[in-house]
Amino acid sequence: MTTPTHGGIAATRIVVVSAGLGSPSSTRLLGDRLAGAVVEHGQRAAGRGEFTVEVIELRDLAVEIAHNLLTGFPGPKLAAAVESVTGADGLIAVTPVFSASYSGLFKSFFDVLDPESLTGKPVLIAATGGTPRHSLVLEHAMRPLFAHLRTVVAPTAVYAASQDWGADGLEERIDRAGRELASLTALSGAEPGQRERGAAAATGVVATEAGAPSDGARPSGAAPDGDVPDIPEPVPPAPGPEQAFLGEVVPFAEQLAALRAG
Repeated sequence: MTTPTHGGIAATRIVVVSAGLGSPSSTRLLGDRLAGAVVEHGQRAAGRGEFTVEVIELRDLAVEIAHNLLTGFPGPKLAAAVESVTGADGLIAVTPVFSASYSGLFKSFFDVLDPESLTGKPVLIAATGGTPRHSLVLEHAMRPLFAHLRTVVAPTAVYAASQDWGADGLEERIDRAGRELASLTALSGAEPGQRERGAAAATGVVATEAGAPSDGARPSGAAPDGDVPDIPEPVPPAPGPEQAFLGEVVPFAEQLAALRAG
């Protein structure tokens, strides 16, 4: 797959996987809104190139997905979709809620992928449903699925019930999730130290660097390379009041031997 460039900087590719069945679909609409938030926050960052967004509608691939599960061979449209997903810089996965979980079509698509093909990929998970009661599907079904695939899932997951559309709360969640995925995609090609610091900023977790400084200096008290530093013997704690009261503890085997000898 050819990566578009802008001013010599490779474009960041965002792929939306929508498992909505209708046309139009609230699932597709949520995916579009999330992609817009990712692009908006990503383009604000200094030094970022252009963003491209591709939407994959799984309802158009349902027959080829079924054939692939039966034969092990993808059709041309499914093969192109798999290539787009595995080659994306960031993935937005959106499903309607069916029977308190993701849809069968959604799961079947990810079942045809190589289990190692999404390792380390930034992913934003989202779902739609008719009632807020199904919002936990994000945590008990979708997040474990993408953890199993060893992706990097954005902390904020977005659920949109029918009554959420137009409400400020949904807009805030979309904006926050978009900002997090934009940060994670920026870090996916960064150096390890930058990746750790940026991930801490994206997730709100404070991280500290460990190990020797990059100039080769060692922390105070560190031994030269190859030497094992002297480790002082541990000092046993002073006996507490309970130990002083009980006196010396004699193992049961010794007590039994003393009784037999007497």
